[in-house]
Amino acid sequence: MIDLPDSSTFAAVAADRRFLAVAAISALSGLVRGFSGFGSALIYVPLTAAVYDPRVAAASFLLIDLATGLAFAFGVWRQAQWREVLPMVAAALVAAQFGTLILQYADPVLLRWGIALFIALLLPVLMSGWRYHGRPLLIVTIMVGLLAGTFGGAIQVSGPPIILYWLGSMHEPAVLRANFICYFAIFAAGSIVTYVAHGLFTAPVIALALMAGPLHIFSMWLGSRIFRFASEGTYRRIAYAIIAAAALASMPLFDRFLR
Repeated sequence: MIDLPDSSTFAAVAADRRFLAVAAISALSGLVRGFSGFGSALIYVPLTAAVYDPRVAAASFLLIDLATGLAFAFGVWRQAQWREVLPMVAAALVAAQFGTLILQYADPVLLRWGIALFIALLLPVLMSGWRYHGRPLLIVTIMVGLLAGTFGGAIQVSGPPIILYWLGSMHEPAVLRANFICYFAIFAAGSIVTYVAHGLFTAPVIALALMAGPLHIFSMWLGSRIFRFASEGTYRRIAYAIIAAAALASMPLFDRFLR
């Protein structure tokens, strides 16, 4: 059962000085996602984990991401290749059960180091432009889904393995976009059930998401408007720089500045 926030919960979250930091993080991550199309989790999760802890970061981001994902999925679901999306998301949701156990029981400081290391290893791959160019075999799709689901359950960063896999396919951009949007919407919805079962949605977490979420959504809209004024390559380089800075700043070494 979910412990829903009341007015006192919202007041306590707003009075906590950490909320201002998370509000800024939420706005920044939404802005980057709006103008580059990716990267919100890679910014929000490590920085919010440094301000609060990994469980608050992952659970609050999931609620914010679900709202944005469902809104977009209703408009593109007919374009998605469901024979690829469904096996991928099914495998991811199975693996998310294991990932959620990592989130729930791992030492928070060690998990934060793991998040920073994961992003540090991931960024060079994303920046290199490497993509999987093999045939979209079912077994490969399932393996990618298992990997993505594990990361998604643990730290809400399930996108990179899927992006690297699907961007190498021969699908048209509209189909790829629909695949991504539908996958993330279904994965987020399924992850809600998993996180509820593990008691990760506390009243303060829900209040934090409800208060920071609108900033994220507005910043996504603003970022999409800004996108018109420069090339995609420029915004990707900016996004990579911000993600790298977020991973560095989120390390426990710098807790005295963030807490």
